[in-house]
Amino acid sequence: MKKINIALIGAGFIANYHARALMKIPNVEITDVVALPIDSAKQFAKKYNIKNAHSNYKNLLKKDDIDAVIIGTPNKFHAPFAIDFLQNGKDVFLEKPMAMNSKEVKEIQLATKKNNKLVMVGHMWRFDDETNFIKKIIESGRIGKIVKTKGYGIHENWGPEGWFTKKELAGGGALADMGVHAIDTVRYILGDPKPKEVYAKIGTYYGNYDVDDTGIILITWENGTTSIIESGWWQPHMDGPEAATRLFGTKGYGSLFPTEIEIINKEKEQIKIPTFNKTEHCDQTIYNNQMKYFVNCIVKRVTPSPGITEGEIILNIVDAAYESSKKGTVIRF
Repeated sequence: MKKINIALIGAGFIANYHARALMKIPNVEITDVVALPIDSAKQFAKKYNIKNAHSNYKNLLKKDDIDAVIIGTPNKFHAPFAIDFLQNGKDVFLEKPMAMNSKEVKEIQLATKKNNKLVMVGHMWRFDDETNFIKKIIESGRIGKIVKTKGYGIHENWGPEGWFTKKELAGGGALADMGVHAIDTVRYILGDPKPKEVYAKIGTYYGNYDVDDTGIILITWENGTTSIIESGWWQPHMDGPEAATRLFGTKGYGSLFPTEIEIINKEKEQIKIPTFNKTEHCDQTIYNNQMKYFVNCIVKRVTPSPGITEGEIILNIVDAAYESSKKGTVIRF
C-alpha cells in the first residue's frame, strides 16, 4: 500500500481518538494538525509526533503531499472547510453531524462530484462489534419483523460546554450532538431504510443556552418500523448509554447496550452473546475500525458508507424534527 498522508483539522477531544487510530495503520502518517490557538496545535503535534502545526487550515489547501483530512471542528465549519479541501484535491472525513443542515450537504455533494473526491461521515457506531452483532441477528430474521424500536442519545447529569451550546456554531443542541448517534445506529441496524414521517417534541430545560437539551423524536420508516429516539443533556436518568437501542420484533426482542436477544417460543431460547473486547463504552477499537475503513476507501477509491447519502438522511431527519417541534405537526418526506 502506498503511503497515505493525513492532516487533522481540529485538535479537540475526538481528535485524540482519530490520531491513535491512524497511528495503528501501516503506511499512514499524520503530517499536519490545525487548531486554535496555535499552542493547542503545537501541544497536540508534540503529543503524537506530528511534524507540522498550524492555526489556519488554508495553509494546507495547496499542499500536494496531503491525501486526506479529518475535520473535527465546530459544526459551522464542516461544510466550508470540506468544500475547500475537496476543491483542492483532498479526500475528506467529516465528524458528525456532517454539516449544520441538509442544505449544506448539497454543496458538499456538488464539490465531491466536481472534484472526484471521497467524503466519509463519522457515524462511528457502525464500526462497533456489538452493533454489527445485533445487525446480523436482525438480518437473519430470528426475531421477526421489527415493529418498533427505542433509542437513546443522552448525557446523564452532564452536558457539554463551549461551542456545543451555541446555535451559531453547532446548529442544534442535544439532538444534533447525541440524538444523531441513536438515529443513525437504529437506521443502520434496520438496513438503512428511508424516513417517511417525523414528529418531535424538543425543548430546553436544564441550561441557559440557545439550543435544545431535551427531545423525543418519533420516526416512521419506509419499511413500516416506528422508532422512538430520546436525546438529551443533563438528564436526571437515562435508560441506556449512547446509541443504546431496543428492537421489538414479531418473534422476539433485541437489545444493544446491554447486548442481548430473546426469542419468543416455548423454550425461551437464548442466543449466545459473544464476549466483546472493550475497555470503555465509546471504545478506541471503534475508531480504529473506522479509520482503517476510511484509509481503505482512499486506497481503493471506494465510496465510503457512511458517506454523503447517510449523512444527508440523518440531517434531513434532524431538520424535520426541529421543524416538527416548532410547528407542532408531522413532517412527511
